[in-house]
Amino acid sequence: MIGEKTKELLLANEADLIIPAENVATVLYNHPLEHALLVLSKVGYNQIPVLDSDDRLVGLISLSNIVNRMMGLTGFDVKLLENLTVADVMEVNVPCVAENDLEEILHLLVNRPFLPKIDQNGVFCGIITRKEVLKSVNHLVHQLEKEYVLLAKAPLKNHA
Repeated sequence: MIGEKTKELLLANEADLIIPAENVATVLYNHPLEHALLVLSKVGYNQIPVLDSDDRLVGLISLSNIVNRMMGLTGFDVKLLENLTVADVMEVNVPCVAENDLEEILHLLVNRPFLPKIDQNGVFCGIITRKEVLKSVNHLVHQLEKEYVLLAKAPLKNHA
């Protein structure tokens, strides 16, 4: 359980934790796979959210998803992407958050660069990035002892 004061310091800039949907590169599940490759190449990210026509999150698409599909017997073949859509290779059932549950966010971000944030209807609201959470952790470690007097509950053992 995260302590109340720790949580307060971590969430001091809570608004900065979420990058709004309108500032996130996305593709639709029915877009041609070549389009997703172009978007990923242009924005310089390895992975982006995939939405349906009602802006609901349906998955994630990554460069590795696309490159794996391009591998032929003799190397890479872009022609293998013809007639494929994002839905054919996207990752589904991805972890996402609907609430700002800090413990869940920290747990899930250990293995992911970002988490999609959705509303109660599954509509994509934005992303929470590991980078922004680490900025909050940086704020915490620099401010904690400036704002609070910390007393050890028990002496620390020497870990020599």
